[in-house]
Amino acid sequence: MGVEKAAAGDDESSLLLSAGSAAKIPADTFHFAYIVFFTLGLGFLLPWNAFITAVDYFTFLYPDASVDRVFAVVYMLVCLTFLILIVLYSHKSAAYVRINVGLALFVVALLVVPVMDSVYIKGRIGLYDGFYATVAAVGLSGFSDALVQGGIIGSAGEMPERYMQAVVAGTAASGVLISFLRIITKAVYSQDTSGLRKSANLYFSVGIVIMAICVIFYNVAHRLPVIKYYKDLKLQAVNGEEGPLTGAHWRSSLVNTVGKVKWFGYGIILIYVVTLAIFPGYIAEDVHSELLKDWYPVLLITGYNVFDLVGKSLTAFYLMENAKMAIWGCAMRLFFFPLFYWCLHGPKFFRTEIPVTVLTCLLGLTNGYFTSILMIMAPKAVPLQHAETAGIVIVLFLVIGLAAGSVLSWLWVI
Repeated sequence: MGVEKAAAGDDESSLLLSAGSAAKIPADTFHFAYIVFFTLGLGFLLPWNAFITAVDYFTFLYPDASVDRVFAVVYMLVCLTFLILIVLYSHKSAAYVRINVGLALFVVALLVVPVMDSVYIKGRIGLYDGFYATVAAVGLSGFSDALVQGGIIGSAGEMPERYMQAVVAGTAASGVLISFLRIITKAVYSQDTSGLRKSANLYFSVGIVIMAICVIFYNVAHRLPVIKYYKDLKLQAVNGEEGPLTGAHWRSSLVNTVGKVKWFGYGIILIYVVTLAIFPGYIAEDVHSELLKDWYPVLLITGYNVFDLVGKSLTAFYLMENAKMAIWGCAMRLFFFPLFYWCLHGPKFFRTEIPVTVLTCLLGLTNGYFTSILMIMAPKAVPLQHAETAGIVIVLFLVIGLAAGSVLSWLWVI
């Protein structure tokens, strides 16, 4: 299958590490570097989670729009388009600049909803100009994600695997944070115009604060001794490479990197085709409960996010080292399609709350665990100097899966 090549990348990185480690590897004092990567992982998915979690507010304002599905398609397609460009031209731009610009644009996108709510929408229903502006903000978030996520994943890929695990766990924590905020606001605020506005504004305000923290953390991270150490190792590896990384040499290097990580990428695509075809659209719009009423999608989304975090945290304790088994595990998740179909059209028991809840939690758990495994393995499959490119490429595969899954999610409606 080709995944056995991962060992070669590990060996080369190990040689570079031992060659450059005359001095002792600096300690990650107070685990601050880990916390930085965790926070950045939490940050770059927070805007997406804020938009899809405020579905009650948007559905109330725009009752004729399929909000979650439109948001998902726009976000993923914009992100995919710009990620392709970044993969092709990343050698001509600095990750430091891309990430800072992306973080700033995230703040702008998150400001759109609360500002528009206070000066234009003001809780009025059916002002679809507001919906189009919100969709544009979602697209801007997708563009920002392309700038930020590839760079952060690439940076984490240049370091030991615990830092990639921190980023991946952070992405899951963003969903958990927003979900618990949603539960609190739904319990505390009345479900009328005023309450929905307060809830949505809280999601976006928290997002803006955390994005500001991410900007600060990212700009102090390069000063941490442990991060400087691994950046210096990468610099040594780049300087040791024959010829400048431009033109034909760059294209050859890119093709070689894609070849080494492609099977991890195929696994990632499988994971997110399945996940995005079901979550959040199916969960938010297609299953219903007479008992839980409008709490049902809120609790299902929370269950998914909690178990996604559990799955992404499990790799800190047990990392499956057999890449073939991990990729077959991704393929086995295709069985979620018939199982969730039965929850709509199958026997009466399958159409009750318990099977849907159990399947949703399993969807989150497997999504988290297999994503974490493949994201950790992929950058280690190439020499250290190409780890950032491998990280960006694997994020490209991830977004292809997200975009394809978002489009497939419309099949539940047909």
